[in-house]
Amino acid sequence: MRASIRPPRPRIGPTLRAVVIAACLLPTTGLAPAAGTPDAAEPSAMLALRDDGKLDPSGYWVSEKLDGVRALWDGQRLRFRSGREIVAPAWFTAALPATPVDGELWIDRRRFDALSGLIRREDPQDPGWRQVRYMLFDQPGGAGDFSARLQTLRKIVATAAVPWLQMVPQQRVADRAALQRLLDETVAGGGEGLMLHRTDAHWQPGRSDALRKLTPWLDAEARVIGYVPGKGRLQGKVGALAVEADDGRRFRIGSGLTDALRAAPPPLGTLVTYRYRELTPGGQPRFPRYVRERTLP
Repeated sequence: MRASIRPPRPRIGPTLRAVVIAACLLPTTGLAPAAGTPDAAEPSAMLALRDDGKLDPSGYWVSEKLDGVRALWDGQRLRFRSGREIVAPAWFTAALPATPVDGELWIDRRRFDALSGLIRREDPQDPGWRQVRYMLFDQPGGAGDFSARLQTLRKIVATAAVPWLQMVPQQRVADRAALQRLLDETVAGGGEGLMLHRTDAHWQPGRSDALRKLTPWLDAEARVIGYVPGKGRLQGKVGALAVEADDGRRFRIGSGLTDALRAAPPPLGTLVTYRYRELTPGGQPRFPRYVRERTLP
């Protein structure tokens, strides 16, 4: 599901270049937790596991994996998964129900950067909010199975009757061949992939095998622990991010970084999402490519 929401960063200068070089000399073991890691209690959320290619999709509702910002509404406040409140216009939240819902703040395919910038500005008067839709896909703690919760969400959206509160479209497919065709069409149109939610699954917090994600690339998250100085055309900028996965594996991510990111890279301690094709025999991601900062304030 995504990228860190932070104030704009200055371009790289001599001081940061010194940090780049020093950070690259960090030891590969015994690294202390990064400063600035959010410590707010995370609200309950149901999280997906990756599709293993073996499940029968006929027993699942299938939807597009939206390229937006995960947002949980607790009946009073709109929050990131970290627990921090999202600064949204009063008119936007006034239409939301008195009961919890889970969804994605979204503008359109390939518009994540615009959405991220809007939320990062924390300005509820920003006219950019008129482009944003809150796309619902579940009801935390809701009664009944997922099919029943979808019915509840449809009633919530119909009652609100505002264009910025919608449901993520859900559909059924007959078999793996139909699922693959839908994935191919979605990705070709600019989508990230698909989400599969078992029709008879009751809501539960945390990772669940009832909720699966299907993308053409594998994706994961790692924390920035240093920078590798660039060479040649990238002299004075970042050549690659030095990162560490939750299990302690350390590697570098150079692909996917724009010139702007190389000049002003994600701060140390930032959690970033990357994609890769497969793991090497040594357990390292093959061809890791930077995607974005994770959606944490």
